[in-house]
Amino acid sequence: MYEKVATDMGFVDREQEVLKFWQENRIFHKSIERRSSCPEFTFYDGPPTANGKPHIGHILTRVIKDIIPRYQTMKGKHVLRKAGWDTHGLPVELEVEKMLGIDGKPQIEAYGVEPFIKKCRESVWKYKGEWEQMSDRVGFWADMENPYVTYENDYIESEWWALRTIWDKGLLYKGHKIVPYCPRCGTSLSSHEVAQGYQDVHETSIYVRFRVVGEPDAYLAAWTTTPWTLPSNVAVCVNPHEEYVLAEFDKDLDGTEKKVRYYIAGVLVPQIFDAPYRIIRRMPGSELVGLSYEPLFPYAQKRIAASGKKAFYVTADEYVTLTDGTGIVHIAPAFGEDDARVGQKNDLPFVQLVR
Repeated sequence: MYEKVATDMGFVDREQEVLKFWQENRIFHKSIERRSSCPEFTFYDGPPTANGKPHIGHILTRVIKDIIPRYQTMKGKHVLRKAGWDTHGLPVELEVEKMLGIDGKPQIEAYGVEPFIKKCRESVWKYKGEWEQMSDRVGFWADMENPYVTYENDYIESEWWALRTIWDKGLLYKGHKIVPYCPRCGTSLSSHEVAQGYQDVHETSIYVRFRVVGEPDAYLAAWTTTPWTLPSNVAVCVNPHEEYVLAEFDKDLDGTEKKVRYYIAGVLVPQIFDAPYRIIRRMPGSELVGLSYEPLFPYAQKRIAASGKKAFYVTADEYVTLTDGTGIVHIAPAFGEDDARVGQKNDLPFVQLVR
């Protein structure tokens, strides 16, 4: 029969007793020493930055990360659990900028790069004690006494060694990756850094029509939230599994009496157009793939021709949704992760017109 756990067991005190026993008897170190001749198991743990306070998210990840080396040790592996500190990166610089009351690269240079670096090296250890206390308190086993530090030369040289080894194996290549860029900081940003200052903003989106080649007065009705990327357009994209229609109107957008037809997602026609229309035909998005259209702008024509790659046609990908817009999105592989992915999948030209 289940016996209810007493509420007076003093869980906190019991945990403190266990921690004290581990420390006094060097249990963690003994667990590694006893496995010194056993097969190696390597666990790479991304190190924290100690110029920010640990929070509940860090506790969760430390607990989860502790499970794997502990389990592998119990399975008879030798697991070198070396702690580390991340002492590089934009968060460190921003913290020091706030502390010094300066803003941006020009003011950093005016203050002095070397003095600024010195302040950064001091800042990264601001909450080291809190991190060590938190790690110890949740039972996170790692060698905190001999950590690796990313600004120390031995670590930097190991990075250069790894890079040279990758190069020697022919695994380095030159390519493009779409990343957020901060004009204030003058650097690219990681998704984690962007998330630190995330906010919802209102942006202008526009509808664009691309004239279909070989079909008089027929257009692909596209939608984009980044109209400034349209000069770099090389394709449009539909969802291959959704239904699209060719809708015919008796008037053009300027009121001219003429028949005009638009390829567009069927369910979105009544949401976008007020004028009466007729459905000429229906088709899945996959049937539109390969349909060619005339480019909007002439700026990149020579560059695209020189690349030898096909451009200005319909592609398909499941990331296209029908919640907004027309069900057809414009593709500029130099801007946006999905655009880049679709561009690589279809071997589209890469047009970057921003200097």
